[in-house]
Amino acid sequence: MRVFLDQLGCRLNFSENDTLAGRLGAAGHLVVGRPEDAHVIVLNTCAVTAQAARKSRQAARHLHKRNPAARIALTGCYATLAPEESARLPGVELVADNGSKEMLHMLLEPWSAAFSDPDDLARIQPHGTPFATPRGEEEGGRTRAFVKVQDGCQNRCTFCIVTVLRGESRSRTVADVVREVQGLAVGGYREAVLTGVHLGAFGRDLPGSERSDLKALTSAILTETDIPRLRLSSLEPWELADGFFDLWQRWPGRLCPHLHLPLQAGTDAQLRRMARRCTIDSFRELAAAARDAIPDLVVTTDLIVGFPGESEADFEEGLLFVEEMRFAHAHIFPFSARTGTAAAGFNGQVANTVKKERSRRMHAVVARTGQLERARFLGTTRPVLWEGSGEPLADDLETLLWSGLTDNYLRVTGRAQAGIDLGNQITKVRLDVVHGETFHGVFHPH
Repeated sequence: MRVFLDQLGCRLNFSENDTLAGRLGAAGHLVVGRPEDAHVIVLNTCAVTAQAARKSRQAARHLHKRNPAARIALTGCYATLAPEESARLPGVELVADNGSKEMLHMLLEPWSAAFSDPDDLARIQPHGTPFATPRGEEEGGRTRAFVKVQDGCQNRCTFCIVTVLRGESRSRTVADVVREVQGLAVGGYREAVLTGVHLGAFGRDLPGSERSDLKALTSAILTETDIPRLRLSSLEPWELADGFFDLWQRWPGRLCPHLHLPLQAGTDAQLRRMARRCTIDSFRELAAAARDAIPDLVVTTDLIVGFPGESEADFEEGLLFVEEMRFAHAHIFPFSARTGTAAAGFNGQVANTVKKERSRRMHAVVARTGQLERARFLGTTRPVLWEGSGEPLADDLETLLWSGLTDNYLRVTGRAQAGIDLGNQITKVRLDVVHGETFHGVFHPH
């Protein structure tokens, strides 16, 4: 079969689609880059907010419109939350909830009998490997790959539907993850990003001698693989092992100095109502310890505005704390009541107009702190992993404009002569100018 994979939402969904791509390739199917070329379309959906659920439905309709003849399979959190609604979407013939996601390649197999294209079969490798087709973050490229090491969550934050939809915490073994990351390195990937619903809980559910933690996993990957860069995705700001930040001192240059620490709220009162397992003081201490231990660290976060019971005084206090934390960037969400979560039934629901205004003000604060954080790096030289392919300049076809990310997650563009291919290369770049959230530097090949 020719299969097109698409996803919305978190990096976990990207990782799961990469795994599915590998399994489909190993089974003899062909993962294609456009829905128009596919017999089968798989959409990995999101339901973290009402808007995400709406975008999942829109994406399914859009994919059906682009290829009405394709069979569509929906999986992920929206498919789990609303399976009957999912099944009624045009073109959808299979709904696989999160519990069935690991078997999705087998659930699709019966459809293969309906398709037989000799031209496709001639192109398929008969003995694919799990790493033959993963796409990573850049479509069609082998730059950055997301590696799912853990799923589910033991926490029950009162706003979060994802933990309800993905179940209890379940971890892979250290050996299994190390094998995958080394496979990615052999396949040409330059960066692996460890992902999970509650990444910091990795390994604690494993039995006996396999029991582990994120510190041990990170150490094993950096010791036993050749991956040039390793990055941690969203990391809840609690339960980290003693000496966790020492890892960056042991592996400078390979373990990326970027932490995404979801704060969610800037007051203790709101954190308690959210059932978050941290306080303002503990978050402050954690961020300070990380910055002390990790040179050039960039910290990003998630924030919710308009959570039930949030008074104007709460919001103002939270703004001050967010400004104090100097986040370089934040994902800011107006509270979205999700059926099945405790917060959906809380008193003190905040009006949409108020949430919209608070969101605007929070964005303004984060824009200021982000500008100050980026200014720290002006004039410095950072390693940049270049993505995709360079785009020729309109006024100078002999020069290509490339885009990439520094080790500490700063977006950079750089110019190079048309004959120089920077794709999937890590080079040092002087960060000369910054416009908004993007630095501009000049690549010097020598």
